[in-house]
Amino acid sequence: MILSTRGRYGLKMMLELALNYGKGAMPLKDIANKQSLSDTYLEQLISPLRKSGLVNSTRGAQGGYELSKQPSEIKVGDIIRILEGSLAPAECVSEGETECSKADYCATRLLYEKIAESINTVIDTITLKDMVDDYHRLNNKTK
Repeated sequence: MILSTRGRYGLKMMLELALNYGKGAMPLKDIANKQSLSDTYLEQLISPLRKSGLVNSTRGAQGGYELSKQPSEIKVGDIIRILEGSLAPAECVSEGETECSKADYCATRLLYEKIAESINTVIDTITLKDMVDDYHRLNNKTK
């Protein structure tokens, strides 16, 4: 599985908002500059994150975006699913798919289910707070 640019950039944007949590709204240009991303592209990503309730927006000169919840309350899986959709390795194990007529005897489906379960377990146990902690640890910065 390879995340698209949409998922990778979205995670970087959300990490930057988590690093800035509690300091007020952050303009997209600032996020883009700090993460070396295109602010035009981030404009496309912020909308679904705002609509899903993970991000709040503020208009005006001091406007921008900020997390709507504490970083410890936002799972990486929530972000990735909003931006990427299903992460299932095959359609037959994707959420919302109808039951396959061969499901009872399909050995590959069992493998796909295990892969999907592993991916979901990882992304649903890591929060933005965990990523912030990793950022500080990797950059030898105090919190």
